[in-house]
Amino acid sequence: MEKSDELLLNRRGMLKGSAAALGGALVGDENWEAYPKGVNTNSGPSALKITDLRVASVVKPGPSPCPIIRIDTNQGVYGLGEVRDGASATYALMLKSRILGEDPLQVDWLFRKLKQFGGPSRQAGGVCAIEMALWDIAGKVYNVPVYVMLGGKVRDEIRVYADTTESKDPKVYAQRMKERKDVMGLTWLKMDLGVNMVADQPGTVTVRPGLSAWEKSQVPHPLLGMEITDKGIAMLEEYVAAVRDAVGMEIPLSMDHLGHLGVNSIIRLGKAYEKYNLSWMEDVIPWEYTDLLKQISDQSPTPILTGEDIYLKEGFRTLCEKHAVGKIHPDLATSGGILETHKIGDMAWEYGVPMAMHFAGTPVSCMANVHCAAATLNFLALENHSLDVPWWSDLVEGVEKPIVNQGWITVPDKPGLGITLNEDVVKQHLKPGTGYFEPTTEWDEQKSYDRTWS
Repeated sequence: MEKSDELLLNRRGMLKGSAAALGGALVGDENWEAYPKGVNTNSGPSALKITDLRVASVVKPGPSPCPIIRIDTNQGVYGLGEVRDGASATYALMLKSRILGEDPLQVDWLFRKLKQFGGPSRQAGGVCAIEMALWDIAGKVYNVPVYVMLGGKVRDEIRVYADTTESKDPKVYAQRMKERKDVMGLTWLKMDLGVNMVADQPGTVTVRPGLSAWEKSQVPHPLLGMEITDKGIAMLEEYVAAVRDAVGMEIPLSMDHLGHLGVNSIIRLGKAYEKYNLSWMEDVIPWEYTDLLKQISDQSPTPILTGEDIYLKEGFRTLCEKHAVGKIHPDLATSGGILETHKIGDMAWEYGVPMAMHFAGTPVSCMANVHCAAATLNFLALENHSLDVPWWSDLVEGVEKPIVNQGWITVPDKPGLGITLNEDVVKQHLKPGTGYFEPTTEWDEQKSYDRTWS
């Protein structure tokens, strides 16, 4: 008798004995075939511990360098995450000592422990990267895709949208947008169209004189006193009209990077663009000005969207409760990671607010977004800044290639995030002066008294 047959008979006898002891034939010969088989009773998730956190920073798959993190465990299972583009890997490394020795399967508990170290925009990079990597580990241990642990997927493919390189010539800009649709197969387009496109022409923009470089970069939009004139609006309209003529009215078209304009100028632009049926104008003013966003949304027929710099669901809740924006736009590498972004989507659903997702990074963070989007009911489309980077898909293995295929990403069904790194390709694109997951022992003992209450 084979050992496996002997074990099967022993288990059958044990189950029958248990049934008899309970006074009933719970499992009999006639229904034994219906009983689950192949159950793995040898894994030891209760003994799983985090042993290390290391970094490999990839240069410019999106607008800025992207640090990929790897969390290792004592059982050889590892998880991948990614710090938001442009953020320092230090945001993750400073948290290493706070997760060493912890059970990586306690994802929500560890997130609650670490979330105090996150903040708006890039300041949340470390917390979110670690959260992604923990879900990757959990999926591998339990042999399920991440979306299963979020409640299951509601779609098999994720729609992608992307911006397009600008041109001062409206016809050239329109042609580039048309190529996104006709050649790349995108079914959602976005154009960057700010006052910088027309500000070099006299009579287009009213600007307070003497602004320092610091003021231009640090002072919030409403406080700068910059307004656009009717001439400036008319010139910007030429771009939108040319794009709509090229791509048609059927495809969703969004707009970003309007410039640091005042509230009245944004409202006037929203009215001027009404005839072009834009899906949204993005980040028109900083998201903290809820009442001003509400004022804009109430008067602009063009929907307003924001959210890529908001950390945690509380900020989104305020915007949704007051209907200060028509759509939200979290960046999973800023908003708190996979589960928090899923919660944000569910919360927004209750207020009738749809959710697009901002993303600019490597396929690691992309797949974290894909799993979240697959499980979130009110999801619209996922941004991608790397459609023109030929080696972007080659950074990882294990998923369909190209990852973005005719404007869609197939949701992977492999455990965890569903990807592994292509070591050779990643090493070819590392940030100069950095290594490939080199030891980070200097961060092993960075302790502090982290409790947030007394």
